[in-house]
Formats: sequence, structure tokens, C-alpha cells
Amino acid sequence: MYRIMLADDEGIVIDSLKFIIEKEFGSECIVEYAKTGRSVIELAENYRPDIAIMDIQMPGINGIEAMKEIRATNQNVVFIVMSAYDKFDYAQEAISLGVLEYITKPMEKTRIVAAIRKAIEQIDRERAKRSNDLLIREKLETVVPIIESGLIYDILLQEHFTEDIDSYRELLGIGQEYAYMAAVVCGEVQEGSHLTNAVGSSVRISRHEQEVREALKEGFPGCIVGSVMANKIAVLVPCSEESMNYNKRIELIEKSRAMVRELRRKTDINFRIGIGSIRRMGEVKNSYSEALSALLRTTGSVAHADDLPIHCEYGGDYPIHLEKRLFEEVKNGEPNRAVLTAGEFFDWMVDNNPDSRMAIRLKVLEFVLWAEHIAYENGGMTYEFNTRSDYLPEVMNAADAETLRKWFILKVGEACQNVLHKASERSVSQVETAKEYIRDNYSKDISLDDVSRRVNISPYYFSKIFKEETGEGFVEYLTGVRMEKAKELLSTTECSMKEICSMVGYSDPNYFSRSFKKNVGVTPTEYKAEGGVEQRC
Repeated sequence: MYRIMLADDEGIVIDSLKFIIEKEFGSECIVEYAKTGRSVIELAENYRPDIAIMDIQMPGINGIEAMKEIRATNQNVVFIVMSAYDKFDYAQEAISLGVLEYITKPMEKTRIVAAIRKAIEQIDRERAKRSNDLLIREKLETVVPIIESGLIYDILLQEHFTEDIDSYRELLGIGQEYAYMAAVVCGEVQEGSHLTNAVGSSVRISRHEQEVREALKEGFPGCIVGSVMANKIAVLVPCSEESMNYNKRIELIEKSRAMVRELRRKTDINFRIGIGSIRRMGEVKNSYSEALSALLRTTGSVAHADDLPIHCEYGGDYPIHLEKRLFEEVKNGEPNRAVLTAGEFFDWMVDNNPDSRMAIRLKVLEFVLWAEHIAYENGGMTYEFNTRSDYLPEVMNAADAETLRKWFILKVGEACQNVLHKASERSVSQVETAKEYIRDNYSKDISLDDVSRRVNISPYYFSKIFKEETGEGFVEYLTGVRMEKAKELLSTTECSMKEICSMVGYSDPNYFSRSFKKNVGVTPTEYKAEGGVEQRC
């Protein structure tokens, strides 16, 4: 159905247009009309026409001015202009208002009908576009919470790669480099800093998840809301600045207190909100930990980490950014970058604290031990209690700053190399152990599970690393070992086929013969008769 509004001061023109529209379009269109500029504006406000066929010269407010007023309240109306005057300035102003057709009087029926059909086609396109936009928006309303929860899980569980976080940020339109996190906790009764019945509350809050989500979105504009985890909801709030001043913090706390009251009213569940300090996106998990710690330290409904002594403060110009960067590079196994950062940090210590020789030695030892701790955790290494017994003497006996610097950089680089290579070295060692076990036991009925137990890793993971290292699966490798031994026995002994079959791990001679031909190209008998010559394709 299309609503058409006619605007002309001549009754005969109105009647003619109505007749043409009703004859050509029937029940597709409903028609209303007005004869003055003022009345057409009033009609348009109530009728909300899809198409307006306007005469320019009308009593009172002219058609151009009337169109301006109508366009201000109805952006989607399609204008068709009629005029007895073919004036350029009229036509130019009509075009600026988005007029579809400019028709001069006397009107031609075919041109009127064509103009209305063109307008209907344009309206149909706009309606289809709006419908598609609404459908996309509806789908996004379903998908966005899933994407937001994925980002929150990746942050909290630290199972992300940098590209994953970048993908989430692009999908969610997060351009800021900083953020803080809030921990929204629910329960029944507050006892000290604890809310009781976490399990029951998590069930209850799931029934109000959409209401809670909407309240958090309103309270923390631009935030990312995670799904309910136990009785907690994690919220990420991106920021453009790396710190929050006092006034903004007080405002945020008051807004959060009001949010707690509103959530309690809507859900009949008690809430508390902990807020962490602003961090870089890569370190924002620490903000969530601070938010939870803040709640444990107080009994109020809202607690902000910056109000409490729960995180380390760094005096002076201590380069915490270098410290964080160094250990991140060690963790990622980036030796070239790590040694540069270590050198930069050492130079800062010497330049800024030239008389603090003992403090520098202790910091060097502290950093090396922690870098190696990271390497033990991430490099698949075996810890031996006495391996670092000479570190303290080496640090204390360093004759000068340059000697200490070289030792520091060497140890940091070794820790990085261990992260980078030890895990793969361990895999290679396990595969070599497995291969040796297969070579020693090929004559027995051994299985993948037997070999996996021998190297003490799961069959699935063993199968994966074995193929990566050898280029073939366990069964193929075992079969190859057995075939090589069978060929050797066929060429160098007078053992019977049945004896050889048993000696290389097969219980069924027929199956052994088929497997031998499949892998070697001839049967065992043919191989022996031909003097141990394989058939190559």
C-alpha cells in the first residue's frame, strides 16, 4: 500500500489525478489531498505520505516552501512537482529538495503514470533496504554478545594470539589502546566482603541476562560485556587515555553505585561492582584481577582499585614499560628483541643510579631468575635444583658494569632461546625414543598406545608430533621397519616364510605376504627368488 498526497488549488486537477491513480493503481494506492500550502503541510504531518504530487503555485505558502517543511519531518517522502511555469529557478530549487520528476502543465496521463511508477519503484527499493538493514541489525544483536564474550574469554584465559585480539577489536570497532575492567558480582546476602549462594545466583542472573547487559551498556558507555561465569560478569571498558583523573573516578563510582541499585530493583538480586585501573589492551587482564581484589578488600557495593593499596606503585622514573616488554619478549621467544630491551634497561640502571652498584647487581639477578622461570614454564625444560648455584658469585664478582651487562644479556638471550627451541627439542627427543623403542620391539605386537606410554604422552599428541618429525604416521613407520627387516632376512637367511613372518611381528603369513607386496612391489617368495630385488614403479 502506498499513500499518495495531492497538493493543488484547482479542483479539476485534483479530480483528474485521483481518477488516473485509482484507474491505473487501484487498491495499491490511497489518496488524500489539500488545496493550500498550509493545509498540505498539516496533512503531511498526520498522513505521512509516501508520494507527494505538488503544485508550485498555491495560495499562501507556495509549493517549494511547503516541500521544505514536509522534508524536515519526513525524509523518505518522494516528491513529484507539477507547474504551469517552466522556470529554471523553480526547477533548480525543486531538484535541491530531491524531487523525482518535474512535470509542466497541462499534464500528460502517460507521464503522470510513469512518474508514479518510478516513485513506487524507488519506495520499494528503500523499503527493501530498510528491511534488510533491520534484519542485519537483528542478527547483529544476536551475534555481537557472542563476539564480546569471545574477547572477554580470550583476555581472562590468556589463550589468545595477538591477531585474535586484533580481529575481535576490528569486529567490535575498538580503536582505543587502553581499557579498564569491571567485575560485576551477584549473590543473595552480603557477609563481610562476600555475597552468599553464588551457584543459585548464577542461575537466577541467567534469567535476567539481557536486562543486566542493557544496564551495563548504559552504565559503562561503549563497554564490552562478557557472559555470566559462575556469579560474575566481566566488563571491558575501552579508554582513549592511560589514566583517569580524580573527578572522573568519583563520577564513575557514583554511576556504578546507581547501577547496583537499579540492577537490584530490576532483578531482586544483590550486586557488587569492582573496578580495576586503566591498562594497555595487552595487560588488561590485570585490571580484572584488581577489580576482584578491590571487592575483597572492602564491604561497599562499589570498589575502585585506585582507591586501595592493591597494586605496586613505581617511584621516580622507573621504566616499568621496559620491564614488561622484556618479560613479554622472553615469553614469546624473541631473543633479538629481548637482548636489546635488556641492554636498554641495564643502561637505564647505570645512567640513573651510578652509585647503586649493589641494587643493580640484585636487579640483574632478579631479572635473570625470572626470565629463566618463564623459560621453564614455556619451554618444556626440566628443572634441576643445582643448575644456578654459581649465579650469585658470578654477579657479585663482576669486575665492572660492562662485564655485568654482558652476563645479563647472555642469560636473557639463553632464556629466550630455550623458550624458542627447547619445546621442539623435547619433541624430537621423544620421537627418537619412540623410534628406538619401535626398532627394538618391531617383532612384537606393539601398538600406538604402547609407544605413547613409553614416551609418556597421549596417543593423540604423540601421533601428531611423530608425523611432524618423521613425515609419516606411526603405522607406516612401523611397517617400514618391519619390511626392511623382512628384506634383510629374506636375502641373508634360509628361514622359512612362516618363521620370517613371525620374526618381523606378523601372526598371519597371508597378511604378511599382502603387506610385503604392497610395500615392496613383489611377494616375499619372488623377492627371495630374484635375489632381493625390489620392483620400483
